[in-house]
Amino acid sequence: MPKKFLITGFTGQVGSQLVDFLLKNTDFELIGMMRWQEPLNNISHLIERINRKDRLSIFYADLNDHPSIYRMIDLIRPDFISHLAAQSYPRTSFDIPIETLQTNIIGTANLLEVIKQIRNKETSYDPVIHVCSSSEVYGKVKKKGHLNEDSTFHGSSPYSISKIGADFLGRYYGEAFNLKTFVTRMGTHSGPRRSDVFFESTVAKQIALIEFNYQDPIIKIGNLDSIRTFQDVRDAVDAYYKLIIAADNGLIKPGDVFNIAGKEAFNLREIVEILLSFSERKDITYKCDQNRLRPIDADYQMYDNTKISSTIDWEPTITVKQMLLDLLNHWRNQIKNGNIPLNR
Repeated sequence: MPKKFLITGFTGQVGSQLVDFLLKNTDFELIGMMRWQEPLNNISHLIERINRKDRLSIFYADLNDHPSIYRMIDLIRPDFISHLAAQSYPRTSFDIPIETLQTNIIGTANLLEVIKQIRNKETSYDPVIHVCSSSEVYGKVKKKGHLNEDSTFHGSSPYSISKIGADFLGRYYGEAFNLKTFVTRMGTHSGPRRSDVFFESTVAKQIALIEFNYQDPIIKIGNLDSIRTFQDVRDAVDAYYKLIIAADNGLIKPGDVFNIAGKEAFNLREIVEILLSFSERKDITYKCDQNRLRPIDADYQMYDNTKISSTIDWEPTITVKQMLLDLLNHWRNQIKNGNIPLNR
């Protein structure tokens, strides 16, 4: 009988890409957790399969509603759980700090506590649980250098602080209760379906809007001095899958944590210039918009991949330039098909 794989937040960019990967590379039965009012843009190509229950189904639940989480885990009893659901936008978290902290910390605690309770009731139930943290936990770095899993945390936004909480929870439930948890701290990952609230995606979206004459040829940007690694989301979900299988095979100790980062590093000004090089419009300029600046910026994100490389056979395969071109073409196709995004 095929194993069951639950993905929280599966309508997001990463969740939907993980579903695509698992449908192609496994025989798992996939269950996507979502709130009933979430947009379906990222999974529109999967709706026919969902309707036919062809290895893919939806379970409506909310991280902040404990009974719905208990009902979901108790009914499904998934063998694997990839916990991706979150309020995941750092800049937005300054505007909605309480919701960010509630969803990302208490929501993660709800999920892990439910799994612990059900396992205590039925000791044979022992799923692998992937807790998605973030490289943002390192925050505003004081000492430059490649950051490893033992580097100091420095919260630089409500989002960053919320992911520090989720990170500690993932480790705590593994170490204290021997749940088969592991935590990932993914660096900046982008590509098709990336939300427009993230830097490289809002730049790509604005270029596409300009090309279709929906925006004046001026891109509004925030801080361009940040330095970070980039990798394609399709490489990211490959890493997640391989870590989950490694954990299932006992190769990862409960509560372990992994940095995952691309090998190519850029400052954000270079990212803008690469995206502009893909456009035939040569009149496009860019300027700083004060509303896009963070009160504190995580302005240095360079990570050490030694640990993950010694645990699984994985490295990024899609170049950053290809990733950015695919992202720009994603927005071009959205606009071409009449899905005009907000100019924000």
